[in-house]
Amino acid sequence: MRPILSVAAALLMTACASTAPPTAPPRAGGATPLPSPSLAEQGTASAAVANLASASGSLVSGRVELAAVPGGVRITGEVGGLVRNGAHSLQVHERGDCSAADAASAGPYFDPQAGAEQVGVVGGNRDRIVADAEGVARVDLLVARAVLGGGAANDIAGRALVVLGATPGAFSARVACGAIAITR
Repeated sequence: MRPILSVAAALLMTACASTAPPTAPPRAGGATPLPSPSLAEQGTASAAVANLASASGSLVSGRVELAAVPGGVRITGEVGGLVRNGAHSLQVHERGDCSAADAASAGPYFDPQAGAEQVGVVGGNRDRIVADAEGVARVDLLVARAVLGGGAANDIAGRALVVLGATPGAFSARVACGAIAITR
């Protein structure tokens, strides 16, 4: 009887060793994960605009134009109602939805260089705008590696521009928001 058990055990071990490893379970609804879109060198549009409306009870507003340029998207225009002589941020955010009173509907900061929402602290001064003595900032920023249109991971059309305030007690409050709309 022992030889039969030894053969049976050997067959079981062989069968287990040749069994394919288990695969990850499918996503909800049975859908398989989609590959993430790649970054594009250029988009399908050359210009866009964002009309910035106040948020979080501020008086901040403005209009900026976006133009596709080599290496990214240049943002130019003016933003008013800012803290006088204050430094603020103008950032691209995940969704072009500014419907919430505090602009939280625009979602998290979007990093076009990574093609995804930014995780962690945003560093450097690449999104910094400074208001003059009248509370107006003349904007001239480059959003590196961003494109306008086409749906690539670094496409910022249809996302939002959000102004972060520098008011004491409300540092980084979302004080204005505008959706990025293609014009040509």
